[in-house]
Formats: sequence, structure tokens, C-alpha cells
Amino acid sequence: MEERFATIHQKKIVVAMSGGVDSSVTAALLQRQGAQVQGVFMAMAQPDLEEQVRRVRAVADFLKVPLTVLDLADAFRRSVVDYFCASYFAGKTPNPCMVCNRTIKFGLLLDQARATLGADLFATGHYARISGDNTTGYRLHKGVDPKKDQSYFLGLLTQAQLARICFPLGGFRKAEVYGMAAEFGLAFGDTAESQDICFLKNQTVGGFLASHFPGNERPGPMLTLQGKEMGRHAGIHHYTIGQRRGLGLPDATPWYVVGLERERDAVLIGKDADLWQQEVLLPEVHWLSGQAPTLPFVCMVKIRSRHSACQAEIVRHEGDGVRLIFAQPQRAVTPGQFAVFYEDEVVIGCGEIAKCL
Repeated sequence: MEERFATIHQKKIVVAMSGGVDSSVTAALLQRQGAQVQGVFMAMAQPDLEEQVRRVRAVADFLKVPLTVLDLADAFRRSVVDYFCASYFAGKTPNPCMVCNRTIKFGLLLDQARATLGADLFATGHYARISGDNTTGYRLHKGVDPKKDQSYFLGLLTQAQLARICFPLGGFRKAEVYGMAAEFGLAFGDTAESQDICFLKNQTVGGFLASHFPGNERPGPMLTLQGKEMGRHAGIHHYTIGQRRGLGLPDATPWYVVGLERERDAVLIGKDADLWQQEVLLPEVHWLSGQAPTLPFVCMVKIRSRHSACQAEIVRHEGDGVRLIFAQPQRAVTPGQFAVFYEDEVVIGCGEIAKCL
């Protein structure tokens, strides 16, 4: 448990429960430490909703934790699914988990946990940590398990949100969480991890978009960076930067997707050397402290969740935007993904990548 919540006896803590090992151990840990635990489950766009509700109710019953199921499907569709689809059709590769965390899980769900369920705190099974207080401000830290750290996906949170939430698993490694699950009598074993995009289930992105927005297929050319047409495609939403498979363009060296243009409905292709970029534009930046540091500013940056952090200089651009100048060129920088800034183990800000410069 984070130091700022060392004393939680009799606090009412609402835990977002999914029926998986992380949220279940979170609830059990808080319960053991004397908190009044209330479970809440988000009914969103899950394809297997009935099975998920059954599973989470079984865990809540085992822990003797009251459970509330909240129907957030409409809000989730408007805020997350529509954003996801619009981004792909615009030639971007979105990150729905970041938007969901900001607007739904730690937005609408947190608000309802406080207003409807009377929560003192709101907890989830994320592998991240929070420090600070109302006087000094709150800081978001990486989880101690580098393989499970989820701080990247929380980069859009605000000071008001960080003040009301806790991540009991942030100081543990995944193996320890499985050990605690066994100790609590929770039967999980080494179960499979949940997938990144919860509403896709077993569908491909292209299949999901076709089923939700039929008739939006806009075929176009596959063009080299010199403008030569090398083939045709069924829609730019089937592709993402760095993609190699499925292009159907045999050559002595592989072709890759290096750009997507909605204006021409064009998939731009090139060789590996064309995928490396030194500078990108972020039109808007969110600073977790609420205040930007003095720019230019040098920090470590992750340009996608599984990316190894790299050093970059943040330089002011027009309006509220910034440019990121990487110390070393980065491969397959992808518009629509988020660049998240770190100072040591602390997340200091983030912004959506608009384009390479």
C-alpha cells in the first residue's frame, strides 16, 4: 500500500473489479488492512459481458464484498469506441486505454463511486504508484515490476484524480500478486493476461470497424515516398506505421508502411531506413502537475507502451504545442499514439503524436 494511505482502517474504498487476479487481490489486500471495501463493475462494450459479470460476482461473493454493476456502455461508446474508430479512419493509431482511464475509469466511474457509493478512495489493480499530498501535489510513479508497469496508460490523469485514487499493487511484482491470490484462497493460478483492447475480443481492428461502420471502406493507392503507385489497398484503417505483413509487395528487401494520408486515402510505403524519425510534433501537452516545466526540457520519453524509453528534448512549438527532438532517431513513430514523459520514475506529462517533422 502507498505510504500516503498507510492508515486506511475503516475508510470506504471502492474497488473497480473485473474478476481477474489483479483487481481481486487489490480488494482482498484492502479488506485485510481494515478498509470497508465495496466492489464496482463497469458494464461497457464487453463482448462477453454476461460471463464477466458472473466471474466478478463469484469473486465478490467469496470475499464477502458488496458489488454494484454500473452500466457505462453509452458513455464508453461515445468517449472511447467512437474515438477509436474515428482515429483509425483518419489514418491514426489510437490508444483507447489512455482515453478510457481519463474519461471513464478515473472520470465517470470515479465520480459515481464518490457520489453514489460514498467512496473515500477509489482503487484499481494498476501497476503504478502515487505519492504526494494536497499541499505538495501528487506524483505518478512507475510500478516496481518493470514488466507490468502501467504508468504509461495513466499519463492523462489530473491532480484531482490522483488525489482520490490508490494503486495497492504498485509496489509488488506480478509473481507476488499470484502468491497473494493463493494466500487469500483466490483460485487463479497463472491465468492468461487480459488483452489490451477490451472491446475487440477476438476481432481484428479491421473486422471491428467494418462491423460497426459498414460502408466506410475507402480504397486507394499504395505509394512510394517518390509518388510511384505500387498497388492498391481497401482502406487506410487496415494499416499502421511500421506494418510489414499484408502489403503483398514482394521485393529484395521488405516494404513497410511509413505513412497514412487521409486526404488522398493513400498508404505510403518505404524501406526500413524511412521508418526512423528524429523529431515529432505534439499539438497539445498534458502536464500531471498542472504546470509545464521551463522549456526546453530534457527527459526520457516512451512513444508507445512497449517502447523502451529514450532521451528527448521538449521544445516549445506554436500555441500550446511542443516538438520532441530525440537524442537518437526512433523507429516507427506513430501518429495517434501518445508520447509519455518521465523524469526518473515519475510521469510528468504526455501528448498525442500528430506527425513527424
